[in-house]
Amino acid sequence: MGTIGRPPSIPPIIETDSIKAVSKKATGYWVLAATILGVSMAYIDGTAVNVALPVLQEQLDATIVDMQWVIEAYSLFLASLILVGGALGDRYGRRLIYGIGISLFTVSSIFCGLSENVDQLIYFRALQGIGGAMMIPGSLAIITVFFDKSERGKAIGTWSAFSAITAAIGPVLGGWLIEEVSWRWIFFINIPIAIIVLAILFLRVPESKGELAKSKIDYLGGVLATIGLGGLVYGFIESAALGFADPLVFGSLLLGIVSLTAFILVENRVEAPMMPLKLFRSRTFSGANLVTFLMYAPFGGTLFFLPFVMIQIYDYTAIEAGASFLPIILLLFVFSRWSGGLVDKYGAKLPLVFGNIIQALGYVFFAQLGGGGNYFFTFFPGMFVLGLGLALSVAPLTTAVMNAVDTTFSGTASGINNAVSRVSGLVAIAVLGIVMLFLFSSGMDTGMHIQSIPPEVQEAFKGEYINLANAEMPTGVAPEIKERLKDLVELSYVSSFNILMYIAAGLSLLSALIAWIMIREKKSLS
Repeated sequence: MGTIGRPPSIPPIIETDSIKAVSKKATGYWVLAATILGVSMAYIDGTAVNVALPVLQEQLDATIVDMQWVIEAYSLFLASLILVGGALGDRYGRRLIYGIGISLFTVSSIFCGLSENVDQLIYFRALQGIGGAMMIPGSLAIITVFFDKSERGKAIGTWSAFSAITAAIGPVLGGWLIEEVSWRWIFFINIPIAIIVLAILFLRVPESKGELAKSKIDYLGGVLATIGLGGLVYGFIESAALGFADPLVFGSLLLGIVSLTAFILVENRVEAPMMPLKLFRSRTFSGANLVTFLMYAPFGGTLFFLPFVMIQIYDYTAIEAGASFLPIILLLFVFSRWSGGLVDKYGAKLPLVFGNIIQALGYVFFAQLGGGGNYFFTFFPGMFVLGLGLALSVAPLTTAVMNAVDTTFSGTASGINNAVSRVSGLVAIAVLGIVMLFLFSSGMDTGMHIQSIPPEVQEAFKGEYINLANAEMPTGVAPEIKERLKDLVELSYVSSFNILMYIAAGLSLLSALIAWIMIREKKSLS
């Protein structure tokens, strides 16, 4: 009987291991599908909303400060609570918290689409941020736990690549919806994606927790972080209209500084901090997060201001403005898996150094705006070079962060890094908004003096500076003066934007320097 059955020299365990390997590989595809599609909702939403800002400003009769808050309200709660979201995943189950985050993000998206004024939109964008704070860190944490070190770089690269290509749909689809249907459908498109993700998540993706599952949640830290960041952001944004001497602005900034100081003290004393300071003992972890801040700050500022340039200055349609970002997204899609694989072989330092230098060159190209705004001569060089630099940097940066800590803290580490990237966007939009308004106002003052605009017209028009390129021409003024004012608005905005891009290039070069100094090739466990 032995000669007819399976040869005794082949133990059954070999077949079992093979089946397990196939099963793990199949599950890996479902893990990637659930994490990519889930986070893609935030990416699609983000890119589409940025393209919609000029339209929202006009249709909701809003100022540039209102538009800043449409972005900042979401980013504020995302950045301040994303650490809590990562910790919740480590303690109660990464799949569970990820699914709750997707559900909350989707419900709040529906309310965003139903908003009747800019104030309601801002409130529901804040609710979206809370959902995103539970969703985004869970995505990378699930990948990090499921894939071992030999596969993690490529897995994260795949996540980055496909997340980028789904984000590419955002500006194009968003632009089409704005022009052909309504801006409200930018938010409604999250509904079918969420249904698919939740089905995959709870049917195919295994649950996982960290060793701190029984620890208390650092809610005090979350409250202090939210108040601290909120105080700073509110102070910076409102200072554009009220000035730093205003008691509300000064008090808000002071509250932010005091709250963030208290946050650091609390994190150093509580049993299970949402931002464990011991993780920063890793030089690579600290350096990678500093690189993250310096890399995403200029990118966030560019994504905010560039659509205004294209739509309000160069008369691009929303569809055209959205499609203009495709080179960046496609380059991220094509090269992210490859660049993630570089980390597995050569480490993260060199890709981050060269990637950030290339990004700096891309911002320099953007700083040459002028002429008639022809896409291939005015915007494409910057889009292509910036996209190439990002494609070389994003996956290695994420992998460096996740490899710098033990998998027990994967959710927390992902939350910290995502918080840093969001905080950088918060600070960039708020601070660069101040710089932009100052440069624009100075340019307009100088230009109106040179153009001999009547003093009474100058004084009346200064109240429109807060609207930047969407400034309304004063009534009862001669047509030739209106035309000169319109030309001055366009010239001042473009000149101010160009200076912002040189600032962005400087930040990217500083990011490259930090990567060279602080990123180590060898993994450093905390």
